[in-house]
Amino acid sequence: MRHRVAGWKLGRNTSHRRALLRNLVTSIIMEERIATTVTKAKAMRPHVEKMITLGKRGDLSARRQAGAYLLTRESVDRLFETVAPRFGDRNGGYLRIVRTGFRQGDGGETAFIELLGSEKFIAKKRAKSSETRAKKMEAAKKQIEEAEKQAEENKEEK
Repeated sequence: MRHRVAGWKLGRNTSHRRALLRNLVTSIIMEERIATTVTKAKAMRPHVEKMITLGKRGDLSARRQAGAYLLTRESVDRLFETVAPRFGDRNGGYLRIVRTGFRQGDGGETAFIELLGSEKFIAKKRAKSSETRAKKMEAAKKQIEEAEKQAEENKEEK
């Protein structure tokens, strides 16, 4: 029986587990949506909610506490300037866990964990990446055409 056994060990020692959770929390604040296993998503949920609650407080002490947990200064700034104000009138429940199936290699159950209201941010990010991909494809096509012209010119000279 698992009476009074709280939390997840995630198959790691204490320092490794703490580092993993800090990395995941920092990533979700920066990226708005990440793919991970269901167990890791459930383990990180209370930490993310605590960070967002600190962001909603907004005072210097809260900023220092968030800075002590999050790994980068950019993530702290993003938490206090964009993520936390979005949830100003909401009392908890800032995340959504969407199960996505099972991994091919080890059969681990995977999921997306995302901040609520991140659809606009993710759509903007997706559009930006598709524009970048289109530019790269265009540059590659131009390079191939130039290489073909060079090959034709070399054949004509010979």
